[in-house]
Amino acid sequence: MRREMKFKMEREGLLKEGQAVSVSEGLLPSNYYYTVDPSLAMSGNYPFNQRLRATDGVVEKIEENERGYYVTVVFEEP
Repeated sequence: MRREMKFKMEREGLLKEGQAVSVSEGLLPSNYYYTVDPSLAMSGNYPFNQRLRATDGVVEKIEENERGYYVTVVFEEP
């Protein structure tokens, strides 16, 4: 199953489209969050029922807007 997630990247050029990435999972009291290793971009918070089942993905696109750089990563989940 294909799953897309958005990550916020603070500076331009840290990631490139087509690049393979791995993510690490962080735990909050009621949510999970994900970081593209090594701390290149960070996701928003996801409730427990939306937990990511894969740790490796591919950068599909990078967009810039007035709030910064947003990276879409595609994961193949079991």
